Amino acid sequence: MKSRLYAGAQLRRLRATAQLNQRAMATRLGLSVSYLSQLESDERPLTAAVSAALARHFPAALADIEGEAPARRLVALGHALADPAVAPLPPEEIARLATEQPALADRLIALHAAKRAAEERVALAEEALTAGAGTRLPWEAVRDWFHEAGNYIDPLDRAAEDWSAGAQDAIAIDARLAEALAARGVTIVAEPRDDAPLARFDGDALRLNAALPPESRRFLIAHRVAAMAFADTVAAIVAGSGLVPPEARRLLAIGLANYAAGALLMPYAAFRDAARAVRHDIDRLSRRFGASFEQACHRLSTLQRPGAAGIPFYFCRVDMAGNITKRHSATRLQFARFGGACPLWHVHEAAAIPDRILVQHAETPDGVRYVSMAKGLVKPSGRFARAPRRYAVVLGCEAVHAADFVYADAVDARTPTPIGISCRLCPRSDCDQRAFPPTDRAIAVEGDVRGVVPYRVT
Repeated sequence: MKSRLYAGAQLRRLRATAQLNQRAMATRLGLSVSYLSQLESDERPLTAAVSAALARHFPAALADIEGEAPARRLVALGHALADPAVAPLPPEEIARLATEQPALADRLIALHAAKRAAEERVALAEEALTAGAGTRLPWEAVRDWFHEAGNYIDPLDRAAEDWSAGAQDAIAIDARLAEALAARGVTIVAEPRDDAPLARFDGDALRLNAALPPESRRFLIAHRVAAMAFADTVAAIVAGSGLVPPEARRLLAIGLANYAAGALLMPYAAFRDAARAVRHDIDRLSRRFGASFEQACHRLSTLQRPGAAGIPFYFCRVDMAGNITKRHSATRLQFARFGGACPLWHVHEAAAIPDRILVQHAETPDGVRYVSMAKGLVKPSGRFARAPRRYAVVLGCEAVHAADFVYADAVDARTPTPIGISCRLCPRSDCDQRAFPPTDRAIAVEGDVRGVVPYRVT
């Protein structure tokens, strides 16, 4: 039988780190203030229900209290049993199952992972057939490699965090980056030509376009340092990637250096803790770490270190034509690999209205609800004759994490927008925005009855 666990000191330390008073902390965990006070003073032990609440909102803290393996099991089991295909269980029963029958819990987790993998393979096959796709292009192969890796690359992330250890802020990290280049005899040169590439490395000089904004300049410097400092690690990952085309292997090496650059500028533990403290307010994180809005969003989507994971987010970038040019999801929502995204998704409106944050409460056909924010961004071209780049980024999480996502404060929790993955994969029969029929459903065409679309999904 599991011994009673008292964790008053850890709970007080957690609350201080999250910058919450007792009332706010109690509200987040679904407890009364008096009960939380008794837990913090070691008058009561942790119960299964409290452990389940900690697993939802503070998984890293639960790992510190109960140990990494039990905490990982509880979080994974909670995700598995939240699947709409499974009858829901109360959080305390899930926690009891994870504690009292760990072998059974591990089997359920493995079954759920296998089910998700099979669903993704079927969706990929359907999309490829629908789009007429054959062999993946190199960039598609690299995109899918990162997706299958969970967008978290442990050897690089830990190496980058070790490299940044002791640097307390963006200024200190910038100084360390400059020292790393100087130690290798590399100077930074501003390239004033309008048509100069963003960056060019000549062996002894890193030439950066003089028109770059500060955040892009910092990232490209970090990219060069990462490419040199972690060359062996990157080469080993590429060698074991299974990618065959040389173009794909070179693209993967660049992508891995980009990943490491983000990890250098936003070290894992420091960034995760800061994100929790500000409820994932991206503007505040951008200022603190000297990163762009998009860079901070992307980094949030990579915080999936086993035993120290952040909130599972989905993240993507969409251009003005609706093409998804960057994507990742640690949630149950998966993006279409081919074709456009759901027209009801607020990211399309955000792309047309730059520098405004739009929020959305949405529900997918499987009944899972999400809260998300989207922001339109513009990257200037530097001259009148060339149009600027316009696109939008979106970051979202499952609604169960709404208390930890500041943007959820602005959504109407009563009326979620019904969205899908893409029209070809969406089973909804009553959507007025449908562009194509679903590939796996029959349609009925009735000449005497006309709706918004000229067919009915059966």
